[in-house]
Amino acid sequence: MRRVLIPATVAPIGPDGAPAGPVEWLEGRTMGTTWTVRLAGGRGHGETLRPVIEAELDRLVAELSHWEPASALCRFNRAEAGSRNVLPEALFTVLAAACAIAEDSGGALDPTLGALVDLWGFGPPGPVREPPSPEAVSAARARTGHGRLALDPETRSAFQPGGLRLDLSAIAKGYAVDRISDLLAARGLGHHLVEIGGELRGRGLKPSREPWWVALEGEAGAQTVVAVHDLAVATSGEYRRFFEHGGRRFGHSLDPGSGLPVAGRLVAASVLHPSCMMADGLATALMALGPEAGPAFAAECGIAARFLTRDGGRLVESFSRAAAAMLA
Repeated sequence: MRRVLIPATVAPIGPDGAPAGPVEWLEGRTMGTTWTVRLAGGRGHGETLRPVIEAELDRLVAELSHWEPASALCRFNRAEAGSRNVLPEALFTVLAAACAIAEDSGGALDPTLGALVDLWGFGPPGPVREPPSPEAVSAARARTGHGRLALDPETRSAFQPGGLRLDLSAIAKGYAVDRISDLLAARGLGHHLVEIGGELRGRGLKPSREPWWVALEGEAGAQTVVAVHDLAVATSGEYRRFFEHGGRRFGHSLDPGSGLPVAGRLVAASVLHPSCMMADGLATALMALGPEAGPAFAAECGIAARFLTRDGGRLVESFSRAAAAMLA
């Protein structure tokens, strides 16, 4: 079955109407994945934007990457115990958003899981062939906790208690999507679709006066497409990155409470939100919360979310109330 999600409110077409001309494509690599920009109404100048887009992405990597040793994030991870560190704008903004989601979700999204991410083989040290010992997991968990950061918005600083390791991979790509979308809009290019590693944000229309249509990610199942008209969509799923051992799959989505990969029937969670950063972070939180607590949290907070859960040998698709209201 094919389902269609349409935003409850649609922004009016601007005074210039729908964009004219073909859709231009730009693409490249960043943050260990790919990026694409589909640009309508670019008047054939899309390629002149490439260096501008790449420069902005390089700047964000220099602040947010846990893979680049010289990044601002990695410098914080190496900072002296007991030190307060002033952070660059992008890093503080993303970190503050991640901590806010952590507070709201009971810690389901935690930006300080770097030690655990590395331990399970999903960080810079590289993959592992078998699960770590309970003792190693316990030791890594002792080095986590978003509340220990003690963020100060006035000085744009964070406290390093010692050994705390940031990992913003659950939210950084979404923030980068927002920044590139805002960059294009500021240049008068308000009709575009930006994608980084599967996280997307659409603005305006295609030359056909249609919205940008995007199929939600997930394993084989009912196809659901979304009209990303001034809307972002992000998906977190255990099918994306994993390793197998002893007949069991260990995914990259970690439960901050246990320090273990999320286990259970929930395969993927997608979130629709005006901000791709928020959609990205909330999707991770819903995935960590699981098939019962995740939908309950989405209902409580009015989050537009779609869930894929396993029921025996089949996948079941369900929607939060806010997402169901968008079904057409």
